[in-house]
Amino acid sequence: MPVKVSVVVPVYNPGPYIEDCIASVLRQSLPRDEYEVIFVDDGSSDETPARLDAVAAEHPHVHVIHQEPSGWSGKPRNVGIAASKGEFVMFVDNDDFLGDEALERMYNYGVENEADLIIGKMAGKGRPVPVELFRRNHPRATVENAPLMDSLTPHKMLRRSFLDRIGLRFPEGRRRLEDHVFVAEAYLRASNISVLSDYVCYYHIKRDDASNAGFQRFDPVGYFANLREALDVVERYTEPGPKRDRMFRRWLRSEMGERLRSKRFLKLPDDYRRELFDEIHKVIAERMGPSVFALLEPAHRVVTELAAAGRYDDVLALAEWEAAIAPSTSARSVTWDGDALKIEFSAEYAVDGTPKTYPADTSGAEPDGPAADVADAIARLERGTAARFGKANVDLMMRERETHAQFFQPVEITRETLPVEGEPDRVRLVVKATATVDPATAAGGVPLPAGLWDAFVRLTIGGWTREHRLFPVSKDPLPALPVPGVVGGRRVLPYWTVKNNFALDVDQAGKRLGFGEFKPADFTVAGDRLRAVLPFHVTGDVKAAIRLTGPKPAAEVLEVPATLSPAEGGHAVLDAPLPVRSLQQGGWRLALCLVADAAEPRFFTLPLVVRNSPEGLKVAKPAGKKPAAAAAAPKSRPGVARRLARKLPLPVRRALVRALGKGKKPARQEGK
Repeated sequence: MPVKVSVVVPVYNPGPYIEDCIASVLRQSLPRDEYEVIFVDDGSSDETPARLDAVAAEHPHVHVIHQEPSGWSGKPRNVGIAASKGEFVMFVDNDDFLGDEALERMYNYGVENEADLIIGKMAGKGRPVPVELFRRNHPRATVENAPLMDSLTPHKMLRRSFLDRIGLRFPEGRRRLEDHVFVAEAYLRASNISVLSDYVCYYHIKRDDASNAGFQRFDPVGYFANLREALDVVERYTEPGPKRDRMFRRWLRSEMGERLRSKRFLKLPDDYRRELFDEIHKVIAERMGPSVFALLEPAHRVVTELAAAGRYDDVLALAEWEAAIAPSTSARSVTWDGDALKIEFSAEYAVDGTPKTYPADTSGAEPDGPAADVADAIARLERGTAARFGKANVDLMMRERETHAQFFQPVEITRETLPVEGEPDRVRLVVKATATVDPATAAGGVPLPAGLWDAFVRLTIGGWTREHRLFPVSKDPLPALPVPGVVGGRRVLPYWTVKNNFALDVDQAGKRLGFGEFKPADFTVAGDRLRAVLPFHVTGDVKAAIRLTGPKPAAEVLEVPATLSPAEGGHAVLDAPLPVRSLQQGGWRLALCLVADAAEPRFFTLPLVVRNSPEGLKVAKPAGKKPAAAAAAPKSRPGVARRLARKLPLPVRRALVRALGKGKKPARQEGK
């Protein structure tokens, strides 16, 4: 078969962090004769070269190229391109990994849309990744109709013939932003770009020792010299005008303005902070015109205009003022609405925990040029933010705790301008929202996979866009949570973590479902029917099952179908036939499976037995002591086990969870 995709991985001393990468490229859903993996070892001095050679010896579609150290990732990637045989080339870093179906999905999507470049949805664990870019699929994306400039890393799939036709390769040598130069040109010269957003294809991972190249402090002079090369590429392939300004805005906002703001700027050493400012000032003064500044939100515009004027002290003072501002969110209610959860919450910005206020009067034209002083800068920022409140937005995202895969949920919002008591010229800007989380579609149109899912609020007002965990107002009691749901073929448990953050446990919880609290009086036996009202939300009949384990020594096991049906009060009625003729006298241990047609049905043992006696069937407490096996079981040490588990590669951890029956407690026991 022709090779569809060549995966190119530059490698330099990754140590154990390469194991997740290796595992992910080996378990791709694309047939092995349709893709190849090329590891380019850039002079590693650890045990990685031998490890890669061993992998290649076992897998014919894996190849390893060893070379002298080049100092950066550009040359290894170029060597990988030269050696590739695939129709497309996919770039992966040695400390990241791919989703299991990434290559197959991205390749098919690219072929379907005749794309030269395909960007797959990203997730970041300890690392920022684009968010707005992946709100939906973009089959034909451009820098004008999609936020492509949010993603300038090379972790994309490109058509090999496109790279050869335009002669596109990475700048080589020890340098920064080689990926910006490469990707910017690819964006401008590709015949079509497709963005795949309904499946997480690429996982960015921050190492525990934070030794990823992107986290190292850089030399400002060299860094911004390299940034100018990316600006040169844009000027080479665009005319002056909106398209160029839109692309330049990304670097002005993210690589310059954001570095001068708030705690990010304040935490730098004084001498380094001044050197960084001086280089940013030079680039802004040289390359950024008024038409680019006009595209910025107030917070970015005010600080970059001060930087363009060389006013270091004012930028520092503005950063100190801004450092106290943070998002504040509060959950108001969580309820079931059919098969979906409705979550009502509000969000605004606060200063040291007190709601931030803004000028009530926003009339008049915006002044030109930099602010006169810090007070004027703050006044302009607040006024501009209030004037743009009609564009404020809030999102709710569900993020899986292990991989950090995240998905937007549908949200309806209202924007409220609230008066401030005692300050008639000031107002609060509050966004109220109702989010819908349907477990059957919440993962980009497909069901949420099993796992622990944390709720994050993303609040955008003016130039502030921040993410925050969803939690109730600390001074108020926790809003009541609904009962667990059996919806979409999944067990869904809404819960508050120990830090009062909202989360969903999908098909993980055991004890916290409350089965250990049932009493004999909760169940009735009428004839050969077992019935009970259970604290679970269902919207229609759900196929369940019960398991009866007979007395020892035979301990015969019987399983019978059961049904969960909606009941008054938002609970469910369990109804199951009892195989009366098959039940010998004695106590039969009772276990319940909530979703009988699941891929891996799970039974929960109840602290009850169905006792068959001459007087008939009844539900009772089991007699005697706990089974010897349970009594002899060693005490668990979850803290030690958890620390040891974290040292294992992610695929190994997942396999262990599956093998152990996915029985861990939700985050309240995990300190999240």
